[in-house]
Amino acid sequence: MRRDVFQAIADPIRREIIDLLAEEKLTVNEVAEKFDVSRPAISKHLKILSECGLLKTEAKGRERHCIIIPEELSRVSKWVEQHRRLWEQKLDLFEDYLNQLKNKKDE
Repeated sequence: MRRDVFQAIADPIRREIIDLLAEEKLTVNEVAEKFDVSRPAISKHLKILSECGLLKTEAKGRERHCIIIPEELSRVSKWVEQHRRLWEQKLDLFEDYLNQLKNKKDE
């Protein structure tokens, strides 16, 4: 099942994993050591990040290294930007309305 990138960032632990891996490549064990949750829980979070296309793992000997794929986050950035512009427009219209009311009151 292919998950959506928005599912990945919905969870605070997954967001923190993304932040960690943006800094450096870590093994699955190194990621798990950073959290106060079980190793299987971290593995599940890593699996979801992988299914969303945000993470890949490379086997090096017996270790699996986690590597972030930041390009997929651009979908989130575009969505946020689109909605930011929409709300800025609405707030600008509201500000204009308030200024009109103020001007009528001052007359």
